Amino acid sequence: MTDQEAEYWDEYYTRNTIMPDLSKPGYFARKYGMSVKLDPETSRVIAAHAEAAHKTPAEIIAELVHREMAVEQAGK
Repeated sequence: MTDQEAEYWDEYYTRNTIMPDLSKPGYFARKYGMSVKLDPETSRVIAAHAEAAHKTPAEIIAELVHREMAVEQAGK
């Protein structure tokens, strides 16, 4: 790539970079449901548990929800 081409592409991407609109929900939030904000203590506990289990926080939350649903179903 020549210096002239590099300058062209630098200028092009500087002017045409798509900046995210942080006021809108992301793709996964729109597709799979609302995002949920947790209090700092809950976030810390979930993050620590996920790290210890080598899982993502989403996997930990899903396991907790499934476990709770199973308990509810067993009680019916």
